[in-house]
Amino acid sequence: MLDSYVIIPQKGLGELTFGMDMEKVVSALGEPEEVDNFESEEEMNAVLLHYWDKGVSIFFEGHTRQVVAGMETDHPEAILFGKKIMGMSEKDTIALMHENGWEEFDREEEDGETRLSFEELMIDFYIKDGSVAFVNWDVIVDSDGNVTEL
Repeated sequence: MLDSYVIIPQKGLGELTFGMDMEKVVSALGEPEEVDNFESEEEMNAVLLHYWDKGVSIFFEGHTRQVVAGMETDHPEAILFGKKIMGMSEKDTIALMHENGWEEFDREEEDGETRLSFEELMIDFYIKDGSVAFVNWDVIVDSDGNVTEL
């Protein structure tokens, strides 16, 4: 079970951590409601497990072993740097990131949605109707399933 929705950039979400294998995640969260498989000859195989009822999706990458490489949440209790992030305005989100030492970001608009990307921290905020609708964050994983340093 997912007891905490505290987003820890470059670490994970609550007790779910980057680098965990799929078996541990399924053991903690149960069977996903939906699974997406992405296979490519050039890139690592990837799997996305959706837990819609828990408000989280977990992205796995790796050739030799697949591990947690990315997470996404729209859960209303998601907390980043001590503050609930869902529903936060774009201005307040930028201020929160600046207060925590992350000043540089890219802003992109497409189809009525705004994405704020803090690339150094590898976190993206998706703003719809003026407030954060969901957040995704990730790490870099090598082909052996090891989380690598930035």
